[in-house]
Formats: sequence, structure tokens, C-alpha cells
Amino acid sequence: MNDVDVTRAKALNGIAHGFVGRRGGVSTGILAGLNVGTGSQDDPALIAENRRRATEAVVPGGRLVTVFQVHSPDAVTATEPFADRPHADAIVTDRAGLALGILTADCAPVLFADREAGVIGAAHAGWKGAMGGVTDSTIAAMERLGARRERIAAAIGPCIARASYEVDQGFFDRFAQVDPTNERFFADGRPGHFQFDLEAYVAQRLATAGIRTVEALGLDTYAQEDRFYSFRRSTHRGEPDYGRQISIIGIN
Repeated sequence: MNDVDVTRAKALNGIAHGFVGRRGGVSTGILAGLNVGTGSQDDPALIAENRRRATEAVVPGGRLVTVFQVHSPDAVTATEPFADRPHADAIVTDRAGLALGILTADCAPVLFADREAGVIGAAHAGWKGAMGGVTDSTIAAMERLGARRERIAAAIGPCIARASYEVDQGFFDRFAQVDPTNERFFADGRPGHFQFDLEAYVAQRLATAGIRTVEALGLDTYAQEDRFYSFRRSTHRGEPDYGRQISIIGIN
């Protein structure tokens, strides 16, 4: 699948993984490209083909495992693809042949690996899940499978960047009330508004949890329309639907 746009992180070298963009898919119209979102109004057959292409580009022959994402802090352990997807926002496994997939359209996808233990994880970290501790839950779930946090490497994939992420005073206050030092993730914007750095916040949560190797790719989903879907960009345009991209990790 040479036409599928896959970005890889140096921190996860040697691990089958990839942050897959929108190029190389079969969807059309405002969802044109590799839309993998079953929550969109896209043709299910096209979504299935896009998911197949994405999986083959990252974990050839892998069985894709996804969850029903709800912006929660919850992580689940997978031993095989779920017949009925649980409501959760992170997945971990120690089983070869599985391709853990997280869908995003501005939120931060985070991929994890402890090479020595053979344990991997994938998390969907929007502001709500990140604040609630979804990355902490992922690390804890990996530890239950034998991982050690000092060995875990993590990479933060394409997400909305601070320059594109305007928030209001209430949003700012919510973070400041949890921890006043969170103010450092906000830059002044137009009156009564701020620019929030989701990627930096997630990176800080990982570092605080004891993850020594954290790589942030610095790719802005909102600004790079040719490469990524963006919920906020579609909303600003008044479009009736939006696509989702997928980030995948598997055990070789």
C-alpha cells in the first residue's frame, strides 16, 4: 500500500506502528481519502476497505482491534478483536497478530510499546480523556501485562496544534482549577480566548507518569487538510460530516 500515508516515530523503531493519514483511500466528497470512521455517514463498504488498507500498510496480515471511543479515561486489554466493541479510549495487548487501532480527527493518538516485555498500547487522548487520565490508565494496563513504565516508549501522533486550537475562558479555567501549572499550556489569543497546546499537555502527562521516552510528531490536523481529517475544520466550514484517520500498532 505505497499510496497510504503512514508517519512513523523514531521512538517506536522496530515496532510495527504508524499514524495513518487520509491519503490512499477510496472515500469521496468531503470525506475523500482514507476515512475509517464508522460514525461518519460514509458507505460502510468504503470504510471497510479503508480500514483494510490502513491495517495492511502498518501491520500486514494483522487483525484490527478498535473500541467504541467515548472520551473516557478507560483502557481495555485485547486478546482478540472485540465482537462487541467496549466503550473505552485505550487498548493494550501482549498478543502477536493484533493491530490496535485508535481513531482521531483532532484529538491526540498515542502509541506505546515496551519492547522487552512485548506489550503495546494505543490511546485516544482528547482534552477530556487526557485530563481524565487515559494515558495513565494505558500505562497501568500495560503494567498488568508485564510492562514496566521506565521501559515504555510513547509517541504522540497528528493532532490539532496550539495555533489552530482556540478555546474560551471556561475551558482555560477548567484546566487551571485542576492544576494551576496547566496555565503554561495556554497562550493568549483574542480577547477572552486562549490557544491550547494539547500535544504538549499530553506529553507532560506521559513524562509525569514516568515515561522516559516521549516523541511528539508536531503534525497539525487542522492546518494540513491534504493529509488529515479535522473535526474542528469541518465544523468551522459548516460541513455535515467529517472523516477520521487511524493510528495503529502491532507486535511483530
